[in-house]
Amino acid sequence: MNKDIEDLLPALVALRRDLHAHPELAFEERRTSSVVVAALRDCGLEVHEGIGGTGVVGVLRRGNSTRMVGLRADMDALPMREDAGRPYVSRHPGVHHGCGHDGHTAMLLGAAQQLARAGSFDGSIAFIFQPAEEGRGGAREMVRQGLFDRFPCQSVFALHNWPDLPAGTVATRPGPIMAAADRFDIVVRGQGGHAAQPHRTADVVLAASHLVAQMHTIVSRRIPPTQNAVLSVTRISGGQSHNVLPAAVELTGTVRSFDPGVQDAIEQAVRDVAAGVACGSGTRIDVEYTRYYPATVNSPEHAQLALEAARSAGLEAQVAAAPAFTSEDFAFMLEQRPGAYLWLGQRGADHAVPLHHPSYDFNDDVLACGVLWFVAVAQMALC
Repeated sequence: MNKDIEDLLPALVALRRDLHAHPELAFEERRTSSVVVAALRDCGLEVHEGIGGTGVVGVLRRGNSTRMVGLRADMDALPMREDAGRPYVSRHPGVHHGCGHDGHTAMLLGAAQQLARAGSFDGSIAFIFQPAEEGRGGAREMVRQGLFDRFPCQSVFALHNWPDLPAGTVATRPGPIMAAADRFDIVVRGQGGHAAQPHRTADVVLAASHLVAQMHTIVSRRIPPTQNAVLSVTRISGGQSHNVLPAAVELTGTVRSFDPGVQDAIEQAVRDVAAGVACGSGTRIDVEYTRYYPATVNSPEHAQLALEAARSAGLEAQVAAAPAFTSEDFAFMLEQRPGAYLWLGQRGADHAVPLHHPSYDFNDDVLACGVLWFVAVAQMALC
């Protein structure tokens, strides 16, 4: 390992654990942003605040080239309890860094420190610290507020820790690597009535049951077998008494896919199925369908660069066999600029817990891996 980066690690571990103990939700990352701003200024970087709400961008310039590369880390935590006895457990009940964004932030700050101290490149690096990745579209907000107008990156890169891969291993692939994420909210409406007199009212519970069953045939019967997609109903709510037929039942769920044409087909099928069930049951069914994250799609050229940078940093680099059905709002940045998204393995003896789990913790042993990769990818992009 680079001796300079080895020297950074104790401070990075302390910083990461401090962020872990003080998690903040989407668009509320004020303390986290202030920590980032202070660290970037200590490196002598040009610092810009308030982009996309609590977002921060630090710029490091060197040489005469007008080229710029963007490196991105997300900062927000999840609205969930933390179930762990570690000394740096969350001090905010119901808020937990259960996805490792504390580690992502620490790694990118470490890369900024290393590149400011000894980076060899010609051009500019934009260190992008993004709010609100967890379902609130912070990347979209940063883009809307002129991220790439103010910082004209020719390419942009990001990573995410990946418990499915062992520590010291990375993976990415050309093309889609993370799925588009859609959400549907459906309300089945009737008049309600006595459970002993179902002939006098439309049964919204029965209609909702038929709707769920039919929706779960959409992917297998409406989408070509050569395409990948998932539809899951995740919540059904309705009724308060054993002897009352309710007037409404609510359903919520998600759709994941990789192709816009498949998205179109599934959305239309959901609406068609709802209309058919409504007609057959005498209910009214309202469908709200929201496409909140597009698919994360890597440029083939930049996916290759990301793997080469990993190998140059001493990591085991793999071409991922298939994309994941989880989603990532870095997709909004990749819609604007070519680039790549990388999975950084973090599985170890004490770090096999999956993401978004109450006992999840970022593996500090891979902080150096992330720093080394960020440094290598920036220097290779600006060589």
